[in-house]
Amino acid sequence: MLSNLHTHTTYCDGADTPERIVLSAIEKGFCSIGFSGHSYTEFDTSYCMTNINGYIKEINNLKEKYKDKIQIYLGVEEDMYGRVDRKYFDYIIGSSHYLYKDGHYYPVDESLDDTKKCYEVCNNDLSLFAESYFSAFTDYILQRKPKIIGHFDILTKYDETEETLLLNNKEYLRIAKRYLNRVIDCGSLFEVNTRAISSGLRAEPYPCRELLYEICKGKGKIILSSDCHCLDDLDSHFDETKLYLKDIGFKTVNILYNGEFTQIPL
Repeated sequence: MLSNLHTHTTYCDGADTPERIVLSAIEKGFCSIGFSGHSYTEFDTSYCMTNINGYIKEINNLKEKYKDKIQIYLGVEEDMYGRVDRKYFDYIIGSSHYLYKDGHYYPVDESLDDTKKCYEVCNNDLSLFAESYFSAFTDYILQRKPKIIGHFDILTKYDETEETLLLNNKEYLRIAKRYLNRVIDCGSLFEVNTRAISSGLRAEPYPCRELLYEICKGKGKIILSSDCHCLDDLDSHFDETKLYLKDIGFKTVNILYNGEFTQIPL
């Protein structure tokens, strides 16, 4: 059963309209599709939704229009610094795209230069960078308990483009695992996100293999998503990622179907 709940449109930084995505999902044989526009962040409006009422109205209209062909869900990708009123949404993906330091918000994933800036404001101390990022993110997760935890280790997005600074760093992995284990039992699903693969930045999805082993060992639950920003990526790298997850030891993955999050075999 094909499904993707992490989907961006022209309401934020996606390339396609919601209806074009719905039609593509139907053509590909999806059983369900969920939209997850970026929540509004007043300090950075370059990528997020500024017409959230229009977004809500259009997705709900599409639900009705295509109800006999596909299940459509209204979600939102809530940045921890741009919270929403969850009563309007079928689910929330809780994410963190920024490092907050000394009164400023620094994007961790927008560009390699921006990621390097995060290192700099942490005195070029990778452990301090990891501690600062994960402590804030896990506090948010435990407080908000989003249904899905989005790209848990997105701060490693550019780690394979030049020198590998974090993924080969034992202290970084120790810190990441410690914070992951703080939230593994909170009831949220860990998103296995293929976006960095389709972007040509990473060979494997988020979270990295070591963290996925930790999730599997701790009996955490997962959901597969493409973090789609264009039609071609709607189910990008799903087949090989399912094999990859089986190799790690996962037996099931969650989908949203008939209004319920349900585990299905990989």
